[in-house]
Amino acid sequence: MTIQEIQKVDLTSFCYLNKERYPFLLESVNHNENNRYSILFACPEKSIVLRDFSDFDFLNELESHCKQKSHDLNLPFTGGWFIYLSYELIGQIEPTLASKLQKSNIPIAYAVKIPSAVITDHKLEKTFIVDEDDDDTRINQILSDMRALENIPDETIDGEISEENEKKFTDGVKSSLDYIVAGDVFQVNLSRKWSYSLNSKQDSATIYKKLKKANPAPFSALIQYENFSIISSSPERLFSVNDGTLETRPIAGTHPRGKGRLDDTQKENLISHPKEIAEHVMLLDLERNDMGRVCEYGSVYVNEIMTLETYPYVHHIVSNIKGNLRNNIGIKEIVKALFPGGTITGCPKVRCMEIISELEQMPREAYTGSVGYVSQNGKMDFNILIRSFIHKNNTLTFRAGAGIVFDSNPLRELAETRHKAQGLIKVFES
Repeated sequence: MTIQEIQKVDLTSFCYLNKERYPFLLESVNHNENNRYSILFACPEKSIVLRDFSDFDFLNELESHCKQKSHDLNLPFTGGWFIYLSYELIGQIEPTLASKLQKSNIPIAYAVKIPSAVITDHKLEKTFIVDEDDDDTRINQILSDMRALENIPDETIDGEISEENEKKFTDGVKSSLDYIVAGDVFQVNLSRKWSYSLNSKQDSATIYKKLKKANPAPFSALIQYENFSIISSSPERLFSVNDGTLETRPIAGTHPRGKGRLDDTQKENLISHPKEIAEHVMLLDLERNDMGRVCEYGSVYVNEIMTLETYPYVHHIVSNIKGNLRNNIGIKEIVKALFPGGTITGCPKVRCMEIISELEQMPREAYTGSVGYVSQNGKMDFNILIRSFIHKNNTLTFRAGAGIVFDSNPLRELAETRHKAQGLIKVFES
């Protein structure tokens, strides 16, 4: 295995230079100890692609290819698989849902074998090339491309934005409240769609560059695959695995930013609001239960509770949960236990997802799905795809949602979706 230190370099520029050789980037744009790495996945090889539920069992197939080797444990990725899971993969995880889900023309899930990567450690301020096979041809190609990198153009994004019908969403909130009153569910996470028709052809890397500036986030991503791209500024981790420890970092509770003293007031109102506290604790319990399906008995605990995180347009309440994985638990069982995240479905999960399909009446695709990796050294890390564009056919689409509980007000929930969408809409205004 090769680990070669190189000079600091803009990883996004590789994606702009050659999207076939550098199709996937997971980037910590605002980083800390919990998200200190950015990873550019290079030189893709074979793929596993699921386009229809009846084709094959995706997670079974993926697990059969994920072989662990003894490699450097200090790096997050030492060769392995990059993985995309659309929200609709729940049709294989919970087969009773398959007939209720809306059809899409993009893959349900895919995994790509990745032998090489360029990794930036933001804590150490160092960048490395990694190759699992000591392949000089791949390494030299990356070094050659590094010398050929150029600045990504700072282009204006022009077009026309449209927003899904307000009444459809507020009626959906009212229907969700009826289900809550009837005792079907405790909470439903309902979302709505925006579309932006571009006036001219735009490279996904140029859009991602603008998004990073407008809405920096710890689990950002640029995914260029086949005829569509995912451009993400996600603040939320679905799960990570490091040396046998499983972690999830749920976000539940959101208030918009204010200016000056009003911003401080918004923070105080969020962290002390009985509704937000109750919602957060409920979802913590859901996530702890999910982790208990794959972790050793008694090992699951909350090591960080109700921390306030601030982003350019919203404040969030965030917690962190840890547990020790049981022996012989791989990617298949972890995804089945934790995907999709409870923070973006509601509680209980399966019934909520039935209601979501009934009320939204369209596929979520990447939204509330996930991207991440399984490394040969046993490490894994996956985000939740919120605050994310799908770029296809010269159109950008995105969704934003709100958690509906017993005392939700339809107009306030509508406003929350717009607050969450601001970080994406800002791209069109800069």
